[in-house]
This record gives sequence, C-alpha cells and structure tokens, in this order.
Amino acid sequence: MKDMNCAYCMQGELVAKFAYPVCQMKTGYLYVFKEQSKRGRVVFAHNQHVGELIELTDEERNAFFADVAAAARAVHAVFHPDKVNYGAYGDTGHHLHFHLVPKYEGGDEWGGVFQMNPGKVTLTDAEYEEMAEALRKALKEAGALQ
Repeated sequence: MKDMNCAYCMQGELVAKFAYPVCQMKTGYLYVFKEQSKRGRVVFAHNQHVGELIELTDEERNAFFADVAAAARAVHAVFHPDKVNYGAYGDTGHHLHFHLVPKYEGGDEWGGVFQMNPGKVTLTDAEYEEMAEALRKALKEAGALQ
C-alpha cells in the first residue's frame, strides 16, 4: 500500500528534499540523509506504508531489521564511526523508517542525543553520489545487495 502524500512512498521530489537515493534492499529503500553533520547518516524506509513495527508480522519485522543491520554494517565499513545510533520517528510522517546516525568519539553530540536536522552540513549531489556508491559497494560485498 502506498500513500500519495508520503515522501517515502512516492520517492520523488518529496524525499529528494532531505534524502539522496542509495538502493532498494529486500524490505525497503536506503537513502543518504542530506544533512551530513554526522558523516554517513542514512535513512532506511520500509517498502510498505506502515507506521509501526507492530503492523508487521514477525517474519516481516525480522527481515526489516536484517536490512537495518546490513545498512549499519555498510555505514561502519565505509565511514568507520565509533557508534551508530538508531532513531525511529514518524510522528507526522507515519511511514516506518530508521535513521542510522554515525557518532564519532569526541565529536559534536558524542554522548548525547543527535539533533534531527541541525542544518549544519549539506553536500553536492556528486558528494552524495560518492557516498551512495561506497555504501552500495559495501552492501554488495556483504551479500546484502544483488
């Protein structure tokens, strides 16, 4: 099921305002989050327009988390953070998605909660594509992409 007003469902101009496409995975789509104050921050959005984990069967949920873990492995392989934080929000968007936010010891916000969209660092499309390609490569090498 798709929602015509949902950025993650429609994947066009709405999502392009805040995310750069990386790839389709088994249960969802991976994006580089355009605000890159946490280098390597990505968002993984479920294929279906569901708002809560409890709307998925156990099998669907487990497959979704397997993809989230694969995305986190790729973030670790490409950006080498000290920790990845995970955020699942959607108060207004109501589409199941996870923010995977690399944190670097001694860096901004280390030891605290990350800001959702601080607007500090944006990149060029070429830089986003370079990040996306590195993530695709890491996912392929890990067997998470065909």
